[in-house]
Amino acid sequence: MSPSKIEEAAARLRASSWAVALTGAGISVESGIPDFRSPGGLWSRYDPMEYGDIRAFRMNPGKVWRMLVDMDRMLCEAKPNPAHEALAVLEREGILKGVITQNVDSLHQRAGSRTVVEFHGHGRSARCDQCGREVPREALKLENLPPRCGCGGPLRPNFVFFGEGIPREAYLQAAFMMERCDLLLVVGTSATVAPASQLPLMAKGRGAFLIEVNPNETELTAAQTDLHIALPAGKALPAIVSAMGLSMDPEGK
Repeated sequence: MSPSKIEEAAARLRASSWAVALTGAGISVESGIPDFRSPGGLWSRYDPMEYGDIRAFRMNPGKVWRMLVDMDRMLCEAKPNPAHEALAVLEREGILKGVITQNVDSLHQRAGSRTVVEFHGHGRSARCDQCGREVPREALKLENLPPRCGCGGPLRPNFVFFGEGIPREAYLQAAFMMERCDLLLVVGTSATVAPASQLPLMAKGRGAFLIEVNPNETELTAAQTDLHIALPAGKALPAIVSAMGLSMDPEGK
């Protein structure tokens, strides 16, 4: 990768007035969470329609929870990597106005990001699929599956299953950010699955400059991307932060 692309990205971010990041599974691979569809990912071990669809959950919540326990263990063991930390630095410095993530792993918040729109929800809490009561992740009793609410209904994580819509508040927040942003940093996602695929189009429609950080080319690369940095996020984003003369130290020292 030519240093000039890192330097251009740094200059573009410096010149922007309302930069936003859109992240996907690729940013968390370096934290030990494989892309769901990659070898070793959840969907290589569990059929997504058999375990990831809301209809499957409602037909047999105990069976789906076997996959959810596996997923929960993986998320709990993961730690933020330098890419998450670099985005937190950019927000701390007032350059990045927020992160829209398709991930449910909460690694952005754990790295220090404060404005995070969780497009597909999160795993920090669960709710009853019957009465809607919420409980923190720590209160889940996983000895007998599925864990149940006091009303008897099955509890489910607060993330989006296949067959469900994006939470309205998250979609409205993301749309608001896309309407305002003048630079969109797309990290670790091809952004080809609707409705997340609409977000880069919304930003480009408003004239935003699109920087894509992904080791591979995606459908975005030729159609929407203005600057493609073909490096893993954990290398590219800290390099951009360094090129801006910023410290990766969480305290800004």
